[in-house]
Amino acid sequence: MRNLLTTQDQNFYRELILKEAYTRLAWKMKYSKEYPTTFASRRSKSIGLFNPPSVGKVTLPPVVQTREKPARRSLSEAPLMRPVSPRTTAALYQGLSNEGKGRSLYLKKRAQKGPEEKFDYPILSSWDYGWRLGDYEIDCKTPAYGRSGIVRSTFYARNGIFNIPAATDQLG
Repeated sequence: MRNLLTTQDQNFYRELILKEAYTRLAWKMKYSKEYPTTFASRRSKSIGLFNPPSVGKVTLPPVVQTREKPARRSLSEAPLMRPVSPRTTAALYQGLSNEGKGRSLYLKKRAQKGPEEKFDYPILSSWDYGWRLGDYEIDCKTPAYGRSGIVRSTFYARNGIFNIPAATDQLG
């Protein structure tokens, strides 16, 4: 039901309903003599056969299938995504996905890169927040009079949680 709110889907359903109506009308005009329809009222009286109006031959709009050629990009249009490195592209054609190679490995390598490395500029408005955040230095220092010692001695010991900091744990 979520897709019914878009204009494209509404136009699709409108066209689908019209095509079905034209198809039913064309079938009824062609086969009305072979398959007559009678309408019976509550008292089982026969009102009569359904006779469609004589409009002549109903012609449906032709179904045209066109193959869309890929549009050529002009030099003024910039591509949305940066080209993939040859090593990453080569991973796409080596091995099978269920072995963890091929397409699976290619997608994992692409997922490791952030949007800033894949695109020249933010495509989505949500990308504006945090875009090129790595270009700025973040000066986060631990507070000189922080309470980390109090938390360590009271919380961890009382609740049975062992605080064993790793070498990679940093506060800033």
